Amino acid sequence: MTALLSLENVSRAFGGLRAVDGVSFGIEAGEILGLIGPNGAGKTTLINVITGVHPANSGRVIYDGRDITRLKPHQIAKLGLSRTFQIVQPFPKMTVLENVAAGALFAGQSPSMAEASREAMEQLRFTGLASVADKPALSLTLAQRKRLEFAKGLAMKPRILMLDEVNAGLNEAEIDDALAMIRKVAEKGVAIVLIEHLLKVVISVSNRIVVLHHGQLIAEGEPSAVLRDPAVVEAYLGAKYAARYGGAS
Repeated sequence: MTALLSLENVSRAFGGLRAVDGVSFGIEAGEILGLIGPNGAGKTTLINVITGVHPANSGRVIYDGRDITRLKPHQIAKLGLSRTFQIVQPFPKMTVLENVAAGALFAGQSPSMAEASREAMEQLRFTGLASVADKPALSLTLAQRKRLEFAKGLAMKPRILMLDEVNAGLNEAEIDDALAMIRKVAEKGVAIVLIEHLLKVVISVSNRIVVLHHGQLIAEGEPSAVLRDPAVVEAYLGAKYAARYGGAS
């Protein structure tokens, strides 16, 4: 099957720091891809490269057969790639509904405010926020703000949705609810890229995992196999643990 999104030897440097270093992989429609790695591995930078925030210095980003490497973020968003942010920053004085409607107008390309509001309300019902639609975004709890980010991303009508630490700070029940929503979205054919520190979450929801370390891809494949890879264990837990775990040098 042809990948919906492909990265071809993508690199991004900031001064002398190579934050993303020769990364190549693809993702298919409806797939949930876990993107993991230690702090500073380059995960968020890679999402920024894909979405045009920090364009690649070398390599190519191919989406649906089109080279989007040099497109601006708003152009990429309108093509059907949306993302959430690790630090949740809604428009605080706007209502929850208005926040989501803004996404529908901006990249979901709703033809009118009325249509954007209808789309927004549909996503608020899906994410369990319909009861707070008319409240200002600043009044939401952390879990609700995370759901708001999710709803905003969905209102953009994405074919690929990139979720950056969407479960951070949530309790176990809230994480379970979030994962159920992610699975439902993927079942509709939307590809999901999930940046996540909680390994048990990645294992439970991802079809495939990509591991970054110092900006480089060090492992890729089915979750249980990747998490047995000594290089992955060493990157997370250190060389001594890796040697005991799987014989890494």
